[in-house]
Amino acid sequence: MPVGGSAGGIVLRRVIRGQRGRVVSASALGMTHQACEALVPVVIGAAIDSAFATGSTQALLRWLVVLGVLFLVLSTCYRTSARIAEGAGEHAAHLLRLELGSRVLDPRGGADANRLPGALTSVATNDARRVGSVAEVLPYGCAAIAALVVSAVALLRISVPLGLLVLLGIPPLLWLGHRISRPLEQRSETEQESAAHASGVAADLVSGLRVLKGMGAESAAVDRYRTTSQDSLAAALRAARSRAGHEGALLALTGVFIAVIGIVGAYLAMDGSISVGDLVAAVGLAQFLIAPFQLLAYANAEFAQARASARRIADVLASPTAVPGGTQSPADTEAGRVRLYDVRLGTLRGVDLDLPAGSLTGIVTRDPAAAHDLLLALARETDPTEGRVELDGTPLTDLDPDLLRRAVLVSPHDADLFEGSLLDVVRAGANTAEGTDTRTVAAALTASGADEVARVLPHGTATMLGERGRSLSGGQRQRVALARALAADTPVLVLHDPTTAVDTVTESRIAARLRDIRRGRTTILITTSPALLATTDRVVVLDGGTVTADGSHAELLATDETYRAAVLA
Repeated sequence: MPVGGSAGGIVLRRVIRGQRGRVVSASALGMTHQACEALVPVVIGAAIDSAFATGSTQALLRWLVVLGVLFLVLSTCYRTSARIAEGAGEHAAHLLRLELGSRVLDPRGGADANRLPGALTSVATNDARRVGSVAEVLPYGCAAIAALVVSAVALLRISVPLGLLVLLGIPPLLWLGHRISRPLEQRSETEQESAAHASGVAADLVSGLRVLKGMGAESAAVDRYRTTSQDSLAAALRAARSRAGHEGALLALTGVFIAVIGIVGAYLAMDGSISVGDLVAAVGLAQFLIAPFQLLAYANAEFAQARASARRIADVLASPTAVPGGTQSPADTEAGRVRLYDVRLGTLRGVDLDLPAGSLTGIVTRDPAAAHDLLLALARETDPTEGRVELDGTPLTDLDPDLLRRAVLVSPHDADLFEGSLLDVVRAGANTAEGTDTRTVAAALTASGADEVARVLPHGTATMLGERGRSLSGGQRQRVALARALAADTPVLVLHDPTTAVDTVTESRIAARLRDIRRGRTTILITTSPALLATTDRVVVLDGGTVTADGSHAELLATDETYRAAVLA
């Protein structure tokens, strides 16, 4: 049951080391249990020779007491070992899930690159469970080896040829078992990858179900998932067939091996080399050896699947970060001045901007890609290929990403809502969720219009929202997401199209209240909404990836054709 020296092998070794105490305890108890199991036929054979052959009642009672003690010890050790081993597996899987969660949530990002959310979920659940099971399975493997050793020693005592047969036959069987497990390992990895992809596609389709229905694309979506699901099913069946073949081959090999032991023992008894009691013990040991060999086959199969899952976990943990981590903290005063110097990223072609602290600035672009790239740069999800972004005179690349995001909050247009009460969802945006000033939360609810949403819900702000806020309409979700962003009260807030799904009357109220609640704080609105832009101090127009106009909303409406086309379209 080798763990290997690859990245996956390193993960397996860490799991075993992390649960060393439990694994050692479970292994010791399991080995004791298997040793007692192996001694049962030996004791029965000794009782036949010393009690039945002589007709001694006292000797028979002594051996019965010995058998009773053996059964008491082996049953106690089995229950305790199984409980400890299962606990080790669960603890190991839990720690892996925590480690994966920490990597996925790392402010530097990168773990989700080229991976669907459902695929990451599969790694954190199925793969973590399989790798964690190594800590549970290892004690069983150690116990099986102990049973084989005790059986070999007992057979050596009965007959040297029988003992040597077992001792010399076990290593080749173990080697063959490892070789047979290779196809299972490869197909298990393919199965997990297919299952993760199917899970990702399913999550993607469910999240976009309303859009699919609106487009009338349900049949295409169903066909896509059916194809993915069938591929996953085919991979799972191949892995199941491989496991069945693996276990069948091992059982066939061990069956032949045990039959040989029985035949040799019978020959020796007929030859007079061993007694009747020794023959009973030898046959009993041969039958008993089926159990440890089955344990080894089970452990070998689990290790093969765990190695495949460990490689997938190692790939996620070793994912390169999207941005390097800085070490500095934002200025204590956190004034909120944002400057962009010749920023080039994606569609951005040398953007220069100076956004004073406390200003309310609108940025207009007709290119969704330009808006997306600007959000990436401001959130520091990706660093510019050229140029730099500064916060209060410090380049974002020098700031700790976690501390930066407490100072600069970027709320995207499609911000997700977590499951929970409406109040808890809004509080989640604050740095101190439970300790958030009630007045701050109330002001955020009012400014965003989310207080109106609460009034129509059955339990007000205590109403539980479904995953991603699916129980709300599009406009209601936008208002709750905006309330969450405002409740954070960060020095710099970047909002991307926060009111596209609300009616014009509500949008006008939000625009007026937004200016009041963010007074003295830097706010950047990336939008084409005339209502929001009319409340800004200044509007910047991006066209072709560069700044082409800068002025007030009224001035640009009168003088800039590009601006009029974007805003009044």
